[in-house]
Amino acid sequence: MSPQPGRIVVVGSLNADLTIYTERLPNPGETLHGEGFAVNPGGKSANQAVAAGRLGGNVALIGAVGEDSNGDMLLASVAGAGVDVSRVRRAAGVETGVAVITVDAAGENSIVISPGANGTVGPEDVVAASEVFDDAAVVCLCLEVGLDAVEAAARSGHDAGATVLLNLSPYAPVLHSLAELSDVLLVNAHEASQFLGGAEIPAADAAVADWEQVRLKFAAQGLDRAVVTLGARGSIVLDSQAKDRHRITRIAPTKVEAVDTTGAGDAFTGALAARLAAGDALAEAAAFASIAAALASTKKGTQTAYPRRADVERLRPGA
Repeated sequence: MSPQPGRIVVVGSLNADLTIYTERLPNPGETLHGEGFAVNPGGKSANQAVAAGRLGGNVALIGAVGEDSNGDMLLASVAGAGVDVSRVRRAAGVETGVAVITVDAAGENSIVISPGANGTVGPEDVVAASEVFDDAAVVCLCLEVGLDAVEAAARSGHDAGATVLLNLSPYAPVLHSLAELSDVLLVNAHEASQFLGGAEIPAADAAVADWEQVRLKFAAQGLDRAVVTLGARGSIVLDSQAKDRHRITRIAPTKVEAVDTTGAGDAFTGALAARLAAGDALAEAAAFASIAAALASTKKGTQTAYPRRADVERLRPGA
């Protein structure tokens, strides 16, 4: 019997996703006819918690929802994935956060978020849940709640000896103190460029020397380990803690027919957290996460589209 994986603590946002499907995304000032509408559970942190839970992770979520039906929906969905939601606070007098999403025929999306109860999440929520960090293996963070709450959670995770995984999305400049508390940075190419002051991010198949320069720039910011996702081109793992030839690892993309890419990045983050908590090396965890994210894009919605571990294992090389 395999040992229980280490606890994953996810701190951040829960949103109701209001999604409309259309042939293409509208231009500024343009009105288009939609081809379907759905209200689904979402929010980056809730998505990441569900993704990790569905993959076998031992997950606790810290956040806030309103005292409304959207809050009920979100708590039921997250708990249904086996996630401990006892530290998700009901915020009185504030609606649950929402995301208004448009998805085109190719599965691409545009998203506008109203934070609602997520805007009330602060360091005090981290303090109130302090005991959950005691035996944490991974603390999983994004930037859909205030940076003060994110840094408080990062510090709690760091002090407990957990791996602090920071998903720099949606992008915002972060304090050097937060970078110093983070063990693994997860970014897409655009976020990586912004974090590194507008530096050019190489193509997936660029020379190792080009990616070596990116690795060194992250290391200079206090981040020895980073994963840069490149969409349909796969991802790159930059690990200054690995031996020379393993410091840069290319993760090949998993080819699928994308239906809806909304939340695929969160599936990657949750899967990465789940495998890190289970003891995988960073490159191994990223390869697993790449498959999970690809599978998530083959169905409509976010949390309802996330795969189980057996689904991912079937597509792993050598399976």
